[in-house]
Amino acid sequence: MEDKELLEQEEKEIGKSNKYDASDIQVLEGLEPVRKRPGMYIGSTDEHGLHHLVTEVVDNSIDEALAGYCTKIEVTLNFDGSCSVADNGRGIPTGIIPKEGKSAVEVVLTKLHAGGKFGGEGYKISGGLHGVGVSCVNALSKYMKADVYQNGQHYQIEFSRGKVLSPLTVLGPTDKRGTTITFLPDDEIFETVDFNFDIMKNRFREIAFLNKGLVITLEDKREGQERKEEFEFKGGIVEFVDYLNKNRETLLAYPVYFNKFNRNSKGELENEIEVCFQFNEGYSEIINAYANNINTEEGGTHLDGFKAGLTKVINDYAVKNKIIKESEKLSGEDCREGITAVISVKLRNPQFEGQTKTKLGNSEMRTIVYKAVVEEFGDYLEQHPGEAKNLIMKSITAQRARDAARNARELTRRKSILESTTLPGKLADCSEKDRRFCEIYLVEGDSAGGTAKTGRDRRFQAVLPLRGKILNVEKARLNKILENQEIKMMITAFGTGIGQDFNMDKLRYDKIICMSDADVDGAHIRILLLTFFFRFMRPLLEEGHVYAAKPPLYKVTKNKEDFYFYSDQELEEWYQTNGRKGCAQQRYKGLGEMNATQLWDTTMNPESRILIQLTIEDAIEAEKMFNDLMGEDVELRRKFIQENATLVSPDDIDA
Repeated sequence: MEDKELLEQEEKEIGKSNKYDASDIQVLEGLEPVRKRPGMYIGSTDEHGLHHLVTEVVDNSIDEALAGYCTKIEVTLNFDGSCSVADNGRGIPTGIIPKEGKSAVEVVLTKLHAGGKFGGEGYKISGGLHGVGVSCVNALSKYMKADVYQNGQHYQIEFSRGKVLSPLTVLGPTDKRGTTITFLPDDEIFETVDFNFDIMKNRFREIAFLNKGLVITLEDKREGQERKEEFEFKGGIVEFVDYLNKNRETLLAYPVYFNKFNRNSKGELENEIEVCFQFNEGYSEIINAYANNINTEEGGTHLDGFKAGLTKVINDYAVKNKIIKESEKLSGEDCREGITAVISVKLRNPQFEGQTKTKLGNSEMRTIVYKAVVEEFGDYLEQHPGEAKNLIMKSITAQRARDAARNARELTRRKSILESTTLPGKLADCSEKDRRFCEIYLVEGDSAGGTAKTGRDRRFQAVLPLRGKILNVEKARLNKILENQEIKMMITAFGTGIGQDFNMDKLRYDKIICMSDADVDGAHIRILLLTFFFRFMRPLLEEGHVYAAKPPLYKVTKNKEDFYFYSDQELEEWYQTNGRKGCAQQRYKGLGEMNATQLWDTTMNPESRILIQLTIEDAIEAEKMFNDLMGEDVELRRKFIQENATLVSPDDIDA
């Protein structure tokens, strides 16, 4: 509850003074605004913001690839903690800009909104439209060096925290071409300066899928972490769809793919659309939409055109071939059940909604994509009548399931449940009404749930016991999911609704904590819960509201004092210091083996507990992992278990 008291104190302090005059006005020069308010430019100063620096530099190289001048990008994590991004493009211009009296490369790296993306002939198509990218990286780096290989010469310029350390110098002749940016993130700015190889790997794989034939290498040269991966996909987004659909039973003989170019009256490329999709026997809808290589997570006109075109083609074919009546037309949701699609558009003047560029607003793209889908997919269905019929029958089955789920879906709306009836009977709610300070424990079993209810702090901690393992939503349609008692209780308790009805404003708890036994069954229950959250309440994960409690594995009693340990390594290190003589050791198999006081002390007390925040770093990898672990392919799960068996403690394996 200390957080609430601190917030109230801050609000009082803010109200103490309303003085505001000319002395309060600050004028920030050059890159000072970036260092003063880094979050305004890169989102945050945590791990996400750190990796955004790499993205900004790589985006410049991608723009060179889009322009047709770059075929290879090499990203290196150096042993000293810096990162280097090298490409074989044209190189940042090194000539003098008369108006500035400085070299172009210096201006690009030290001034906001300077670059080749604001008119002129530098870039026809570009992803980095705000023009603050690489200069922001410079501002937030303790050290940056740019090596430019251009016109047969090697140029170099160095910076420190955005200011020139060593002016542009010609180092000598070279046969190379391109730009290499090396930067060391400023540890005075960032919470962590330790790059995560896997986060970068997933993003670069995605970029390589979207840019057919582009080679991207990622090499880690840090001591003890040495490894290297290369990404090149000559099949482009067709390989992307195959990757996303791996180990799923597909419905069509091969993916539907088409690529269209549109030119203006001068013959110049105005836009390009590239679409690939495949249907599978599952129930999930996976559509990844991009504009100029930017993942438009909120969709936009290109996605709207795709969905509308797909729905029209399926309905027109079904009516024409008398599979359904005109009055029985299928909804878009029914038509898209089991689809895996990638939509990539590239255009000269994209209009993105919002600073985050997550929604495309160009109205013409809706019509362009719509017409292309109607033409190409319509032809495919006409040429493959057997597959067309199977697809339509799947959509009809989805429609029937949706109709059956309509009444159950009403139960997910907070107004009808939380306001006109009551909360679940098993829920022990908290007395605090401000959700910012509330948390709910999802506890495995009635026994452990009873212990948690006794041990909790009733002011801000709620407890909801769950009986056994919830339904695997990866293998069920919505109507079956909403019939599951445990799932209905969670939906009602959270208050947000699910799927299209999800409303974060109605969330009743800031923290949703999965508290299961520290064994294999407990891990299985946790993954089932996460699968449900991922498919139907994804914003909970995206905005960091979901946690896993970490109960202790061992209790050691020595001289009538109890000590708790959360890993084998922690236990062994303690023994090395204290010795085993006179110690009584207990290995916890479940939460029920602890009394209420022990459970509070070890797992529920905010002062001493360990919580693991569960977030989505990469949606594509998350999709694949949930399908691999929770889908139909038993052999895939067996392989995963065999490959990761050594990571499990022997105590966690049943005899």
